[in-house]
Amino acid sequence: MRTVWKITAAAGAATLMAYAGALLTQRAGVRNLTGVVLAGDADIRKQHPIANAKVEAPGYPAAVTNASGLFQLKLPVSLLLRRMRENRVALDVLQPDYVPLHRTVALDGQLYVLRMKPVVEGTSAATSEIPISDIRVRYMENARTNIDTGSVLKSFEVANRGNVPCLEHPPCSPDGKWKAAVGGASLDAGEGNEFREGRVTCIAGPCPFTRIETDNFSRSGRNISVSVRDWSDTVSFVLEAEVTRTSMSDLIRISYPLVFGRGLNFSLPPSGEGPSIEASVGDQDTVYPLGPDLTLSWATCSLQTARDRTKSYRCDLKPGYRFR
Repeated sequence: MRTVWKITAAAGAATLMAYAGALLTQRAGVRNLTGVVLAGDADIRKQHPIANAKVEAPGYPAAVTNASGLFQLKLPVSLLLRRMRENRVALDVLQPDYVPLHRTVALDGQLYVLRMKPVVEGTSAATSEIPISDIRVRYMENARTNIDTGSVLKSFEVANRGNVPCLEHPPCSPDGKWKAAVGGASLDAGEGNEFREGRVTCIAGPCPFTRIETDNFSRSGRNISVSVRDWSDTVSFVLEAEVTRTSMSDLIRISYPLVFGRGLNFSLPPSGEGPSIEASVGDQDTVYPLGPDLTLSWATCSLQTARDRTKSYRCDLKPGYRFR
């Protein structure tokens, strides 16, 4: 009987501890630490996401940021119970191309935006760096067109300040917790033209904490527009589309990427294939095919593919190079 009683008591204690931990986590509003890692710069357009950054905290399983800079640190209930009085945790963010970042944050369920400084800053080494200029993206596409091939883009920002409680004053975040802002842009293709393959790309700021509010760009037409909801810090987007006239042909398209700081961004429609980057590197014109490995001698590139198969590319310069 004593053995049965001990087993029953132990099981009851374990259940009580698990319930207490779950209750504590629920009351604190914290199940994990969610945030984004960006390049630090006063210009919002240069605050691009940092991929493959390692985010560590003592006692936590480490997390690695994805292509959009997003990370999530899981909070073990046992660790949360041990730190219930401190309610703070020290974070270390490591990425080879950036200065290590140490920051202490509160366990209060906020959306954390961590900004890192690049290892090489300023213009002191500019004279010894190889200049890169006249950058173009060339790709193949099977499209309906006759004349006026190419793409049109427009960048826009949604200004907001993160971690401000909404207090039931819309617009708010999807869960109603944080104050949000809504912004957007529109494009007119002109008489006789229409847009196809419209796409919207977040290029800077805490992109994971945004969503498309109204989609008036996915369908073909002369006029397209988009609005975006942002419930963290200010973000920068690009609305882009192909300008076409009705005809079937195999086309080689040329697109011009957006260059901010030491990074460039460009996107391809779902039908775009075989992208290559044409550029003048050290005053020598060269074509760099972007294969499956996204290998460039002068930049490190990453790719994100959306549900509609739109492909968004981000390339950051390696040390020893600069955009001119």
